[in-house]
Amino acid sequence: MNVGMLWFDNDPRTALTAKVERAADYYRQKYGHIPDLCCVHPSMLAEPLLKAGKVSVRPNRLVLPGHLWIGVEDKN
Repeated sequence: MNVGMLWFDNDPRTALTAKVERAADYYRQKYGHIPDLCCVHPSMLAEPLLKAGKVSVRPNRLVLPGHLWIGVEDKN
């Protein structure tokens, strides 16, 4: 994913899946596309790969803790 939306949510009481679903809903409303990939800092994941609805959640050390980088995965 080269282009995406950066979303910030550092509320420790909210589950990561809920954060991703909220960000995906906003992304869909704002851009008119359904996101399928979300990158988060590895410290935010309890397991290496996670699914939140139809969105795959993957670790990426370039994303700061508390942030989600969400968008459409490149199909190359």
